Amino acid sequence: MRRSLLDRRAMLQHFASGFGMLGLYGLLADEAGAAPAAGAAPAAGAANPLAVRPTMFPAKAKRVIFLFMSGGPSHVDLFDPKPRLAADNGKPLPFEKPSLERTKTGNLLGSPFKFQKHGQSGIEVSELFPNVASCVDDLCVIRSMHADNINHNGACLQMNTGEQAFSRPSMGSWLLYGLGSENQNLPGFIVISPAQPAQGAPLWSSSFLPAAYQGTLVSDLKNPISNLQNPRVTPEGQRAQLDALKQLNALHQASRHDDSRLNARIASFELAYRMQMEAPRAFDVESESPATKKLYGLDNPVTETFGKQCLMARRLSERGVRFVQVYHTQTSKRSSCQLWDQHGGLREELPANCAATDAPIAGLLKDLKSRDLLKDTLVVWGGEFGRTPTAEGNNGREHHPFGFTMWLAGGGVKGGLAYGATDEFGWFAAENKVHVHDLHATILHLMGINHEKLTYHYGGRNYRLTDVHGNIVKDILA
Repeated sequence: MRRSLLDRRAMLQHFASGFGMLGLYGLLADEAGAAPAAGAAPAAGAANPLAVRPTMFPAKAKRVIFLFMSGGPSHVDLFDPKPRLAADNGKPLPFEKPSLERTKTGNLLGSPFKFQKHGQSGIEVSELFPNVASCVDDLCVIRSMHADNINHNGACLQMNTGEQAFSRPSMGSWLLYGLGSENQNLPGFIVISPAQPAQGAPLWSSSFLPAAYQGTLVSDLKNPISNLQNPRVTPEGQRAQLDALKQLNALHQASRHDDSRLNARIASFELAYRMQMEAPRAFDVESESPATKKLYGLDNPVTETFGKQCLMARRLSERGVRFVQVYHTQTSKRSSCQLWDQHGGLREELPANCAATDAPIAGLLKDLKSRDLLKDTLVVWGGEFGRTPTAEGNNGREHHPFGFTMWLAGGGVKGGLAYGATDEFGWFAAENKVHVHDLHATILHLMGINHEKLTYHYGGRNYRLTDVHGNIVKDILA
């Protein structure tokens, strides 16, 4: 009778009286030690990889909503007013541009939009965001962001995963890996994007982390999760089927402890069963009151699409979903992977994007605050980079990673704060500079995680979201 071949683990167990397993146990111990000491993330194969785990220290935020303006919103037209840029409109930039230049731009282009001070803080916001401006005292506006990549794909990767070129786990995957999910009947990381943003799935991938931590994409707002119901089998019958399948999978899994894809598939069957009751309620925005729907702009075709996305984000967050990412990739007039990419049509397309998102964003902030959720929900707004203060053609701006704006609200950050600054033209981050790695380190800190200790052993070394970089921006912490 022909004997079956041994796999590598069996060889280590049997050869040399099992001496090889000593080395394997050492490697596995190192891998287990890569997770944080407090609230250690589970190794691949754990019974419930999404189980809630304690934070490393007291957290200010429990969950994150990341509003991603795909394409790169223009900071000098929205949140970073530049009187000198307006005064020198049409003149050449008075200093040398960086060597990193994608497309040659022309002379300075002052913003065609007016700015005004708002709230008790007096932070200036563009006329394009009147509703967001009414919430300015809840915002921490970071005007000194900078990144490393001038192209959409690399910049989107860096903003979402910390890495520009290679596959790395997304920020949502890292948070799910480190903290688990408070709701075991819904995915812990959900991405809401009607159209695909630049790069697509790698932005919410778990990469080399166990597959259970990848994001779940919702693209159809009318039918968020397809095939959720089984019309041919009762819930009791499905339960019996799953129990039988679970026994078969357990037998199959016995010799495959390190296969995270198998573990994730087993967990997905169970999650899908539980979601049949929870998910329809979670995504049912129609059950909201008329006043709430109006608050998010669902009564207006211009704001309806992004309003539904933001309302879904609130409903998911209040149900314990750890990380919700909302991509603005569709308006009532068009869909695009880079809606905010105004190489041309700045005077027309930028106002259209703001009109589509202004009321829904303000509605989200006000709704979270009224429900006492904003205090421990961190809301992040921004894109992969900003736009040049110089003109592309006569009505556009180029990609600009050298200095741009993002804002945070709730979740332990100071409201009514304008932090950092670009130079007087809006070109370089000049004061209290904040790199993407610093932003990631700060978000993890607010969630109760030391960004240097949340690691995963892969390919012979420990990886983390911030790699070997990142400093917590302590000045913006409440």
